Amino acid sequence: MLKTDQTEALTQVSRPSRYLGGELGSIVKPDEGIDVRVALAFPDVYEVGMSHIGFPILYNILNSLDWVAAERVYSPWADMEQWLRDHQQSLCSLESSLPLNYFDIVGFTLQYELSYTNLLTMLDLGGIPRRRDQRDENAPLIVVGGPCAFNPEPLADFFDVALIGDGEEAVVELVELVRLSKQEGWNRKQFLQKLSACEGFYIPELFDVSYQKSGCIEQITPLRPGYDKVRRRFLNDLETAPFPARPIIPFMQTIHNRVAMEITRGCTRGCRFCQAGYIYRPVRERSPEKLRDLIAESLQNSGYEEISLLSLSTGDYTCIEPLLQQLMAEYVDAKVAVSLPSLRVGSLSPELMEEVKKVRKTGFTLAPEAGSERLRELINKGINAEDLLESTRNAFQLGWRLIKLYFMLGLPTETDADLQALIELATQVKKSGKGTSGNDVNVAVSTFVPKPHTPFQWEAQIGIDETVRKQRLLRDGLRQKKLRFKYHGAESSFLEGVFARGDRRLSAVLERAADLGCRFDGWRECFDFSLWQQAFSDCNIDPGWYLRQRDEDEILPWEHIDCGVPKKFFLSERHKAFAGVATFDCREGRCHGCDICDFEELRMRQITPEEIQAVNATAASENEEKVAEVEQLTRVRLKLSKLGRARMVGHLEYLKMFQRAVRRAKLPIRFSQGFHPMPKISYLEALPMGVSSEAELVDLELLSHVPVDQVINDINVQLPVGFKIVEGKIIPWKSPSPSAAVASSCYRVPLPGSLPEDLSERISSFLDADQILVSRSKKGIEKQVDIRPDVLELSQIGAELQIELIKGSPLQVAASVLGLEIEDIRRLGVRKTGIVLKT
Repeated sequence: MLKTDQTEALTQVSRPSRYLGGELGSIVKPDEGIDVRVALAFPDVYEVGMSHIGFPILYNILNSLDWVAAERVYSPWADMEQWLRDHQQSLCSLESSLPLNYFDIVGFTLQYELSYTNLLTMLDLGGIPRRRDQRDENAPLIVVGGPCAFNPEPLADFFDVALIGDGEEAVVELVELVRLSKQEGWNRKQFLQKLSACEGFYIPELFDVSYQKSGCIEQITPLRPGYDKVRRRFLNDLETAPFPARPIIPFMQTIHNRVAMEITRGCTRGCRFCQAGYIYRPVRERSPEKLRDLIAESLQNSGYEEISLLSLSTGDYTCIEPLLQQLMAEYVDAKVAVSLPSLRVGSLSPELMEEVKKVRKTGFTLAPEAGSERLRELINKGINAEDLLESTRNAFQLGWRLIKLYFMLGLPTETDADLQALIELATQVKKSGKGTSGNDVNVAVSTFVPKPHTPFQWEAQIGIDETVRKQRLLRDGLRQKKLRFKYHGAESSFLEGVFARGDRRLSAVLERAADLGCRFDGWRECFDFSLWQQAFSDCNIDPGWYLRQRDEDEILPWEHIDCGVPKKFFLSERHKAFAGVATFDCREGRCHGCDICDFEELRMRQITPEEIQAVNATAASENEEKVAEVEQLTRVRLKLSKLGRARMVGHLEYLKMFQRAVRRAKLPIRFSQGFHPMPKISYLEALPMGVSSEAELVDLELLSHVPVDQVINDINVQLPVGFKIVEGKIIPWKSPSPSAAVASSCYRVPLPGSLPEDLSERISSFLDADQILVSRSKKGIEKQVDIRPDVLELSQIGAELQIELIKGSPLQVAASVLGLEIEDIRRLGVRKTGIVLKT
C-alpha cells in the first residue's frame, strides 16, 4: 500500500501537532480484510474539525465494521499546503498516511459556507479532480453532509452525493452499497442509480436545473422517474443510537477540548431565523441513565476536566436540574466542571446556575438575538427583557464576572430604534451586576443571514454598506456605555449570504476563487474580499442578486431537498411573523403542525415523569454527605522520554497531555485551590520544539500513597506513542521542583553533511569567549541575549556536537557554532540525553 512519510514537513510548519496523528483513541486498522476505505474530511484546520461532534460519531460507527477503515483528514494551513505543493506530496490521512485519492469514499462535512474553497483545495492536494465530470471510475466517491448539505447547490458540480439529515444509519448503508458495487463490478452510474433508491441521498447529476432570463430558476427537472425530491434522513431514537465513549485525545488545544455529550437532538422553540431548529426536528432526548454511563466512560477514557452537555437548547432538557445534581455530586471531588453552552433565557433557574458554578464558573452566554420586544416577537424568540435581566442578575450574584450576549443585526423590519433598544438592553444587563464582584458584559453581534428551510428563507439580507452603518451605530452606542463590542465582518457575512441561498451557477465562482488563492475565508486574517470580487467579475455574476428578497411562489435552489417540514408551514410562519403572532413550543402540548412526526416511529421522545422521579431520587441520595478520606501526602518524581514524532508536541500540549494521562490512570492527584483548580504536577522548563528527550522530569503530588511501580505502569498505559516513563521514586515532600533540582542538561546535535572546516576552532573560540550575543524575538521585540554563561561543555564527539547547558536552548548554541539558522538545526534531530541533578 502506498503510504507517504511527511515527517520532514513537521519541522517546517506552524502547529505541527495538527499533522502528527497517533493520538490516543485514534484507530489504525491493518490492511488485511479492509473492503472499503473512508476518508472523513473536514474543510478547516485540525483544531476546528476535532471540535465537531458529528465527526467522532461517524468515525466510530464506520470503524466498528471490521471491513471498513475510516480515517481523518483536515484542511492544511497555508504553510503546510505550500510544503505539499513544493514537494509534490499528496494530502494524506492522519491514521495511515494514505493519499486522499487512495480512498473509496471521501466524505466532507459542511458546517459553514465559507469553508467551500477549502474543500476544493483539499481535492486538489489529494490528487482528485475537482469537478465530477472530470473524474474517472477509479476516483473516490465524493460525499458531502452536514447542515450546508440542505442547500448544496453551489457545490453541486464538485460532489457525487449529498447525505441529507442524520448520518448514523445512512453511512452504514452507503459503505455497504459501495462494498457491493465493488464485488459486483458496477460502474459509477450504476452505483448512483442504486443509491438514489435509498432515503436521504441526493445525487445532483440526476437533476437538471434551467433558468429564466431574469436569473431565477425556471425548473428543476428530475432525470430518474420517482426521484422528484430527496427526503431528509431521520434517526428515530437517540437513546439507542451509537455514541463514542472513547474519544480521540488531541495533542493540541482544540476549540472544544472536553467531553462533548449530546443530550438532546432537535428543538421545537420555533425561532424563525434558525435553520438548525427546523432541520434537526423532532426533539429526541437521551435518558439520564444512558448519559451518566456515557459520561463516566468518556471521562475515564479521556482524562478531560470538563463535560459539555450539548443540544440546541440544553436548559430545555426535561430533567436538566437533577441530571446536573447527579453529575456534580459524582465529579466535584475530581474537579470536573460541567458546562451548558446553549442556555436559553426562561430555562435558567438559580438552582441550575448554582450547580454549574460548583467546580469552576464556565462561560455564561445568553442569546437574546434582538434588542426590542417587537423584534423578539417577530423572530419568535419567546423571551422578554425582565426574564433576561433576572437571569443575568442571578449569574452576577452567584459569582460570574463576565456575561456574553449574542445578537443579530439586519433582521427583517429592523430599524435604528431596534438597535438603540439593543444598546439599552445590554446596558441594563451590565447594571444588573451592580454591587457584585464583577459586571463585565461582552456584546457580540452577527449579521442576519437568511437560511434555507426557515420561515425567513424568502427575506432580503442587508448589504455591506448598510451592515457597516449599523455596526458603527452599535459600536458608538455601546462604547459610551463602556460595553465591549464584537462583530462579524460585513464582507464575510455578505459572502455567507450569497452561498447560503446560492445555486449551481456559483460553482464557477468557487473554482475561480480557489484558483485566485482564496482559503480559510471564515478566518479574518485569511479572508481577502478583493479576490472574491475578482472571481465574481471574472464569472460575470452579480453577488448582490443573491441577497434579494424572493417571491413566495419562486422556485428556490433547494426546492428538491425535503427537510421534512413542508413549504406551506414555512409560509404560514412567515405570515405569522409579520402579523406579530407567536408559535408556542410544541413540547407544551400544542402541535405546530409542521408535519415532521408520524407519532409512531418518528416522534418527540422526552424523558417520562417516572424517569424524572427516579433521577430526582438518585440525585438526592448522591448529595448526602461523603465520608472524608484521610490524606497521606506523597510526592513522586518520574523520569520520562519523549521520542520520535512526540518531539513535535509543543510544551503546553505536552503538559495537558500528561495531566489527562494522570486523570485516566485514576491516581489520587492533589489539586490547587481557587477559581480554576489545577492538578499539582510540576515539570522541567520547556524543551524547544523538535528536540527529543531521554530525560524529562515530572513531579506528582498525591493525596495518598501509591507504589511507584504502580504509578509508572498506570500512567504508561495511558501515554501516546513516543512518551514513556522510564523510572520513578518517592521523594521528600519539601523537595525542590524539577527545574530547581536540575543543575544542567546534556544534548547531542547530529552534525550536517557539510561541516565547517574550522569546526574545532569555532568550538574553541566559543568556549574562550567572555560573551556570545544572539538575537531573540519575544512578542515582536528583538533583544540581545548572552548565551555563553549557560554553556558548561561544548565538544565534538564523532558525528555529533555534545552540549551541556545550565539553562536555555541547545538550538541557539549549535546555530551559533555551525553558522546555521535555528530552523536548520531543528531539522537535524537534536536530542536531550541526560540531566545532572544538584547535590
